[in-house]
Amino acid sequence: MEITAGLVKELRERTGAGMMDCKKALLATDGDIEKAIDELRTKGLAKAAKKASRVASEGLVISYIHGGGRIGVLVEVNCETDFVGKTDEFKELAYNIAMQIAASNPDYVRREEVPAEVVQREHDVLIAQALEEGKPEKIIEKMVEGRIEKYYKEHCLLEQPYIKDPDKTVQELVHETVARIGENISVRRFARYEVGEGIEKEQMDFAQEVMSQINS
Repeated sequence: MEITAGLVKELRERTGAGMMDCKKALLATDGDIEKAIDELRTKGLAKAAKKASRVASEGLVISYIHGGGRIGVLVEVNCETDFVGKTDEFKELAYNIAMQIAASNPDYVRREEVPAEVVQREHDVLIAQALEEGKPEKIIEKMVEGRIEKYYKEHCLLEQPYIKDPDKTVQELVHETVARIGENISVRRFARYEVGEGIEKEQMDFAQEVMSQINS
């Protein structure tokens, strides 16, 4: 199949990869653009893995406010140089990560941060649930492993499906950016605030509410 300039342009717009990388991916996949996207994502992950050991101590702290001020997020995203930290692409990545945190409310950045006792408690609860459901003991452990993985995907930022493209994880989003800019990028920490969170609100049934208004 002929690899046209239009096809290369479309792939570049969808992935953000360089022109030559797009052309090579299309040649390797006989012009199948969906397979070419997978090819670029795979290569991006490989490139990112090679850079992961490099120190990322620059970057920025970015904020995101949602719902007219009801949810606020601060997130620190690091890169290797101050130059990259000031680029629009890096700022956009950090902003999108902050938006992800606001929408998906993770508890941790990565699975390594989940305390061992939390994982053990989750494991014990899931075992009890499986036994209560009458599942055969020989498959319970495998089932529980799958449910623990689901727990990580729900509670760890980097393993969550990216809200703007659920076919990729937040980690894959970061790796794709690493592949394009050529520097290691690390999400270090975040804080999420929601109005009224953690405050015990007085519960009042409808009848009590009406009476309080009549008597006021």
